[in-house]
Amino acid sequence: MSSSLKSKSLIALRVLFGLAFLAASVMKLSGQPQMVAEFQQIGLGQWFRLLTGSIELIGALLLIRRPTVAIGAALLTCVSIGAFVTQLMVLHGDVIHTLVFAAAMGWLVYSYRPVRVAA
Repeated sequence: MSSSLKSKSLIALRVLFGLAFLAASVMKLSGQPQMVAEFQQIGLGQWFRLLTGSIELIGALLLIRRPTVAIGAALLTCVSIGAFVTQLMVLHGDVIHTLVFAAAMGWLVYSYRPVRVAA
């Protein structure tokens, strides 16, 4: 893959998944009934919905600036893995999208990792 195509693909990935996590955070933080019910079913309380929404918002915002992409993607990878485990063990819902999100964020972490140059 040419570096130009790779660069454009990574930017598209940042925008697409950044918007997806932003939308998810808004739903959680605004107390949408579906989110309230889902977190009630999980059994950790509504504080966990607010924490998850806040982490998603921070992660999505960190995807904007190149120097902070790896940190934001790492946070969102953790959220996606947590969502996978929750879907698998508690909600018994769709786990595929959580794996796709985790893989995409993992790719961003790898692609934007700090590279040290030998002196």
